Amino acid sequence: MLNDHAKLMQAVMVSGEIIGRKKLQKMIYIAKKVAFPFQERFQFHFYGPYSEELTLRVEELCNMGFLNEVKEKKGGYFQYRYTLTEPGKEFLSLNEVDMPFLQDCLVDMNEQNARFLELVSTVLYFDNLSKEEVTDKVFTLKASQRYTEAEIDEAYQYIESLKAKIQ
Repeated sequence: MLNDHAKLMQAVMVSGEIIGRKKLQKMIYIAKKVAFPFQERFQFHFYGPYSEELTLRVEELCNMGFLNEVKEKKGGYFQYRYTLTEPGKEFLSLNEVDMPFLQDCLVDMNEQNARFLELVSTVLYFDNLSKEEVTDKVFTLKASQRYTEAEIDEAYQYIESLKAKIQ
């Protein structure tokens, strides 16, 4: 059971700090889709792929004292920052998680903004469709985000760059 918790802890540790619940969700989903063994199930939600399991796992890790969640007021909304605690680091040192190249991918993703990661995760969610069908889905489901065809092309290129990091 704690193996999946450890994978999530490893993801936060190698990222340093993840700012935003949405960003954390997208980073784990994208990592899962490009080949990392995250087990959480995702459904399509308002902001793209979302996992209730991941939300619960994060909450459990915070309650266990392994993950630190800081809630900050940012203008009209709250933002959450996630870091691994010292007990979390100690737990990971005793329970090794073997995911080569995870750090390269997650550090790269963490440098992207949540809006772009939302697009990338949406493209990956519909990866069984043609690029034209995915573009139509993005324009329909994500109309409020006003993504452009150039941004969709950039998302596809980004996915390929992540896959290249793990080969």
